[in-house]
Amino acid sequence: MYRKSKLKNGIRTITVPMKLTKTVTVLVMIGTGSKNENRKNRGISHFLEHMFFNGTQKRPTTLDISKELDGVGGSYNAFTGKEYTGFWAKVDNKHCDLALDVISDMLLNSRFAAKDIESERGTVIEELNMFLDNPIMKIPFLFEEILYPNCSMGWDISGTKETINSVKRKDFINYYKKYYTGDNIIVAVAGNFDEKLIKNKINKYFRSINKAKSFRQLKTFEKQIKPKILLNYKKTDQTHLCMGVRGYKAEHKNKYALNLLSVILGGNMSSRLYMSIVEKGLAYYIYTLPENYKDVGYLATQTGVNNKKCLEAIKIILNEYKRIKEEKVSDKELKRAKDYLKGKTVISLESSDSMASFTANQEISTGKILTMAEKFDKIDAVTADSVQIVAKDIFIDNKLNLALIGPFKNKRIFNKILKF
Repeated sequence: MYRKSKLKNGIRTITVPMKLTKTVTVLVMIGTGSKNENRKNRGISHFLEHMFFNGTQKRPTTLDISKELDGVGGSYNAFTGKEYTGFWAKVDNKHCDLALDVISDMLLNSRFAAKDIESERGTVIEELNMFLDNPIMKIPFLFEEILYPNCSMGWDISGTKETINSVKRKDFINYYKKYYTGDNIIVAVAGNFDEKLIKNKINKYFRSINKAKSFRQLKTFEKQIKPKILLNYKKTDQTHLCMGVRGYKAEHKNKYALNLLSVILGGNMSSRLYMSIVEKGLAYYIYTLPENYKDVGYLATQTGVNNKKCLEAIKIILNEYKRIKEEKVSDKELKRAKDYLKGKTVISLESSDSMASFTANQEISTGKILTMAEKFDKIDAVTADSVQIVAKDIFIDNKLNLALIGPFKNKRIFNKILKF
């Protein structure tokens, strides 16, 4: 069960009562992320996320903000994506008002003080350094750089050291006014709360948000005529790679068939790629996941292998892609994938933070919220035929891409095998 409504300033509210928990999660999502950046302010969405924790008029310092939620044992954080930014707090339901107060105060009254911006630059750059030094974190972004070259969808969310060091206070304020507007914000509250009072409480804390219309997100367009490769040379003992194909946007009719296909290929420890890569000693980890953005999407497999086994691993992944395209999956294997997806969903939605995310993510990406039962109906409607139709559609040479971090400089050896 959930209830969706709208405040006078355009903010969409989602309330999800959960009587069997003693917690409440407040999640605010804003429909902007790195996709809305340009070359001069790359990384500003993420940098701004940090700035909201640096003090308000009521809570002048980071400590003033953190100690209130820490003082009641609350969990809280924020995140930035390509298409959205989020802020959340999870507390004992007795402290629901505190969570609403702190999150709304951060979003409405942050000062963005010049001295705080200067000190936060170092923190943001160190986070970027951590990301750049970690191939497992970096490789998916290199994969997206291949898919979406020369546009914001292909850029790292963190930005660059040059842009992080160059953005000024006025840039933050202009970006905030442009995108942090009522019609671009969702407030989701999930957990054990008073259903008669919650809407008034949300209105009380968020009614003063800017009513101006936000700027629409930029659109991403795709064009590819042959397989593409990106090599990031690095002296390592292990090669990390991300290989996959263009897929479907968030509202595409084949999204659920693609999700099941990804589970069968590399979604868990009994998947085809896990058995053919990890269980044969070629890698410690491997997974295949779909990504569905508003107007584009993809499916990718990520793994880390011994440098000498890199070509062998790529060939195995390509063979599994080809097999699922040419041979229809069995009813037994498809049912196991369906039960896995549904089981993981049921388990995850036992907590208030997961339920807030479940509803808000759907609203921000499609404007529609499906219940768990409705999602399960769509999963159950997928047939072996529809999985094969998707496989035949996506697994073709001119949709194939490979990003790789390791001691390789010559693309030719990969060009020879990067085809179906």
